[in-house]
Amino acid sequence: MSDSKQIALLGRNALIREGLRHILAKEDFDIAYSLEDPRHLIDAGQGGDGIEMIVLDQGSSAYVREDIRTLQARYPDARLVLLAESFDFDNMVFAFRAGMHGYIVKDMPCERLVGSLRLVALGERVVPGELIDQLPGAPGAFAAASAASEEICEMLSDREVEILRCLVVGYPNKLISRRLDISEATVKVHVKAILRKLKVQNRTQAAIYALHHGIDGNQAESGPAEIETDIALAPNPMHAHFAMPPAPAQVAA
Repeated sequence: MSDSKQIALLGRNALIREGLRHILAKEDFDIAYSLEDPRHLIDAGQGGDGIEMIVLDQGSSAYVREDIRTLQARYPDARLVLLAESFDFDNMVFAFRAGMHGYIVKDMPCERLVGSLRLVALGERVVPGELIDQLPGAPGAFAAASAASEEICEMLSDREVEILRCLVVGYPNKLISRRLDISEATVKVHVKAILRKLKVQNRTQAAIYALHHGIDGNQAESGPAEIETDIALAPNPMHAHFAMPPAPAQVAA
């Protein structure tokens, strides 16, 4: 990340909060507060308006709308994320109606959690991949995604599409170079071309654009066995989550 993101962690379990703090601190997130109760954050954060994201670990505690509204009133510019123990459709709907910007199921690798929080920090609303199983119109949605995917494939060369899939998965240039048997310098040239053609500013925006246009990283993840260890360690922020578009009334022209 180019600049640190100031985070407040809330949750009843101090051990889980400490684990999250350790993980996120290594990824350039600035953990400003780690507290048990939203009210404690209000008290501790008086005069401190720099918090950009508040992560609530649902765990054994049930955060209510009043808690969320209080946090929204005190930190109107902060992005709110709920970490859930497991996917629950009604709980997810409740969270977004209450004003959350992300609903993340904790049963995932650390790099995916970090990637999901980065998406929230970029302004996306993030929901779990399990949501797709709940959508009644999934076949039509996949058909639209397929058409959008063809549009990208017309804009990019075959090699650039391969590299774009790797960006969706979150692979660094070194790993892309090894997977595709090309030099890192060549990878950098292709990445610059991809950013230019898609009219985006960085790799994360390119990955988000690709996801919204039907490109995923499934093909990129199925590679030679000899680099399986590298794949397990590579960030994968996009695979388990879809960015939720704003409600129709909020969509800009």
